[in-house]
Amino acid sequence: MKLSIVIICWNDLSDIGKCLESVYRETSAIEFEVIVTDNASTDGSVPYVRSHFPQVRLVENQSNRGYGAGNNAGFRAALGEYVLILNPDTIIRGRAIEKLLAYAESHPEAGAFGCRVLNPDGSFQQAAYPIPTVRSFLMAALYLRWLGRWSDFFVSDTYVGWKGTAEREIGFQTGCCLLIRNHWLKSLGGFDEHFFHQFEDMDLCLRLWKAGSSIRYFPDAEIVHVGGRNRGRYPLRVVLETHRSRYRFFWKHYGRRGVKQIRRVSLISLWIRRMGYGVASCFKRDEAMQNRLAMYRVLITWHSRIDPVRFIEKGEEPDVGYKPLAPEAPMVAREPGAPIGKKDSPSPSLSASSASDDGMNGKV
Repeated sequence: MKLSIVIICWNDLSDIGKCLESVYRETSAIEFEVIVTDNASTDGSVPYVRSHFPQVRLVENQSNRGYGAGNNAGFRAALGEYVLILNPDTIIRGRAIEKLLAYAESHPEAGAFGCRVLNPDGSFQQAAYPIPTVRSFLMAALYLRWLGRWSDFFVSDTYVGWKGTAEREIGFQTGCCLLIRNHWLKSLGGFDEHFFHQFEDMDLCLRLWKAGSSIRYFPDAEIVHVGGRNRGRYPLRVVLETHRSRYRFFWKHYGRRGVKQIRRVSLISLWIRRMGYGVASCFKRDEAMQNRLAMYRVLITWHSRIDPVRFIEKGEEPDVGYKPLAPEAPMVAREPGAPIGKKDSPSPSLSASSASDDGMNGKV
């Protein structure tokens, strides 16, 4: 089997049919299988897939286990030489999967591959990014991204001036569409299941880089990602979950110093944006503006009160009225770059993990 396409699903009835239809319509020149791993959907997604796409292999999880754990259940069933991680709200166009796989075959030195991602209106959607560092977050917080045109010292959270039209090495590709060699996926243990929402994909890609491989981007393979337009519109509870994942990422890869530094950078970023929107609200007083200001107030309060080391090691965090989507057990101290593992448990691998049923599957 050349390719396994793993698609996570959680109440995605409105999207998954169009996604699967495009996969089968645009992919015929290679041997492949499709695995839909469902996080206990209640909207009829599973019966729909079973009746309309009987060739799909279904993995039915008993709860909403989050994006990482849900995908890992699909990875365990994958038989392909390559695994394509694909979101259910994507549309394959122009034989994109076949093109991306052919590109991967011609680049044996790389372990994973990203493609060009478009919005439904055809505009470019950023999906390939540099690996996050404290400095890159600081550059973004201070609105100094533009300096990245002249010096790598100022590299931030994006490739300045790049619109995804040229091949290149990238830090990571978002999990909406990421092709990875299965032997790398298995040796790395799949997604780290401690990340319930966001940072799973960049963590996996950074571990791939650290293991000695690389990630390449191929612009001639194009897909449409419908859900990417929802970025920046998440409910506050989901936004806060992203900030929790940020601490876990920086702890895992940069240690105690990293989480302390990213707390300060986060506060700088939030205060700058809070003041900017505060000025703008003097001229525009609509509901969206007030909601954004309220979000910044909550996030500033949360970051101001949190001890990031105690959050990681003991699970302690300030109560601002928004419980975690997936409460975490305390984590033991470790050196930067060591795997995150729950206390007195082995490091995560492609094995079962539990998570809260409340919330979402970890990606939108």
